[in-house]
Amino acid sequence: MKFYPTPISDLFVAELTPIKDERGFFTRAYCEKELLSAGIQKPITQINHSRTTSVGAIRGMHFQYPPHAEVKMVRCLSGQVFDVAIDIRRGSKTFLHWYGEYLSADNFKMMVIPEGFAHGFQVLSPNSELLYYHTASYCPEAESGILYDDTLVGVEWPIEPTELSERDRNHKKIDEGFVGIAL
Repeated sequence: MKFYPTPISDLFVAELTPIKDERGFFTRAYCEKELLSAGIQKPITQINHSRTTSVGAIRGMHFQYPPHAEVKMVRCLSGQVFDVAIDIRRGSKTFLHWYGEYLSADNFKMMVIPEGFAHGFQVLSPNSELLYYHTASYCPEAESGILYDDTLVGVEWPIEPTELSERDRNHKKIDEGFVGIAL
């Protein structure tokens, strides 16, 4: 696992190192020792798997308030997505900045998203599947989100959005008084 910094502090892209031969490949998807060296100190408590069938569909932008804030590690197992993280950490130098990375089954990249970020993705090929590692369990009382097309953030989605869940469509836009979440 190699970790590459992004323009936003504490947000990384990890690249898995597959060993390939005529049978296919083998790669390590999780290594506590390597994650500790990258600053991920909390244990994984939940692993989620999603499939999104429609090209252009967006899931997100989700986060949980402290004390249920979570580190997420997101890997694409099938298809391709544009994965996005928005910095919503109070006092951060990159507050409301976003970063996107193309994740696919073939590029072996994984987003490593720290606490204090909203996360979402857009599907770029049919039947895209993601695996998410979380350092906190889902807590409905702590969950929230940001509208995918909030103009204060300005995420540039690669293609025209086609589908959103009712929940994601009803996320509120950030108002000018939003100061982020304290961790």
